[in-house]
Amino acid sequence: MSHALIVIDVQNDFCPGGALAVPGGDEIVAPINAIMDGFDAVILTQDWHPAGHSSFASAHPGKAPFELTEMPYGSQVLWPDHCVQGTKGAAFHPDLRTDGDLIIRKGFRSAIDSYSAFFENDQSTPTGLKGYLETREITQLTLVGLATDFCVNFSAVDAARLGFDVTVRTDLCRAIDMEGSLRAAEEAMRTAGVKLN
Repeated sequence: MSHALIVIDVQNDFCPGGALAVPGGDEIVAPINAIMDGFDAVILTQDWHPAGHSSFASAHPGKAPFELTEMPYGSQVLWPDHCVQGTKGAAFHPDLRTDGDLIIRKGFRSAIDSYSAFFENDQSTPTGLKGYLETREITQLTLVGLATDFCVNFSAVDAARLGFDVTVRTDLCRAIDMEGSLRAAEEAMRTAGVKLN
């Protein structure tokens, strides 16, 4: 049974000083690096938005960051511009090891956001990660990274729904925690059968 570490979105814009900074986001970099060699595979995900992405508040006149809007695929939080392709903000944290097996870029379709490492926010457009894991005969996943209540949560729930054995190392994640979003995410992960360590 092969076991992969999935490192979610440890990028400059999600770390202190970034456009959408997660408190303490940089604190997890060194401990994530330290555990990488204990896994059969290491996969990193990278938020990778084109300029003017539909999830950016700046693309919606009169809307402010963190407001909700309705998209064809459901409710969408509007974010500050972040992780724009090719920018310093989209780059991995400079201290993060990036010598893993695969990098999955997500959120590159301008009309739809993507929190999960497995699907766009319509819950049906795949990123290709499931097929890669199946080809490698990987059945166990440990997730770490940013942010616990958004991309880690969506990735973990999708992974469990797809039949993987999923653990989230909450000590190696950090949350945005908007209006109780962390507690709701933890409940959603537990309900899906995700182990929280």
